[in-house]
Amino acid sequence: MSQIALPLDWPEDERDDEFILSDANAAVTRHLEHWSLWPVPVTILTGPRKSGRSLIGRLFARKTGGRLLDDAWRADEETLFHAWNAAMATHRPLLIVADVAPPEWSIALPDLASRLTATPRVEILAPDDALLRALLERGLARRGLAALPQLVTWLASRIERSYVGIIAAIDALDRASLSRQHRLTVPLAREALVQAGVIDASLSLRYSSQNE
Repeated sequence: MSQIALPLDWPEDERDDEFILSDANAAVTRHLEHWSLWPVPVTILTGPRKSGRSLIGRLFARKTGGRLLDDAWRADEETLFHAWNAAMATHRPLLIVADVAPPEWSIALPDLASRLTATPRVEILAPDDALLRALLERGLARRGLAALPQLVTWLASRIERSYVGIIAAIDALDRASLSRQHRLTVPLAREALVQAGVIDASLSLRYSSQNE
């Protein structure tokens, strides 16, 4: 797994633009790469919080000259309606990012609802095993925390399998490392994550030290 060769020559070397490609988001990147083939020049992108959906949206808009509407379910419906129509008129792609797609996201404006119903949609999935490990490794490295492979394996098998869960674990480990001035170990990680409520104490103790 790498800080990818995203489609459209999307950047690898800009720290804020690193996006890790995996099975959880590969279908999304393929769809965005072929935006000129969309039946309409608009797509709805959904996915879990902290999954990189806003990042990939910014990259897409930058590389295509299109427009990104993030947190779209909070936007004024007239704004969304006119943005959809503008994409059709100018043939410049519009990427709409939301927690969920209609009809789960209720639309009051009938003309907008009908347009969004006809809009292609793609979804970033929960992190798979490879992405979970890669995000842990990168997140710890960005905090200057050295993590041995066995610690990453231990973390990956115990934390919540979500993007928010990964960030919560890294935050807890960062705080513990700073306060104690110790390198990260499995015992320190267990204590820090239990104290932060990131993992359950009884669950973490089911594993014997020989597996650590």
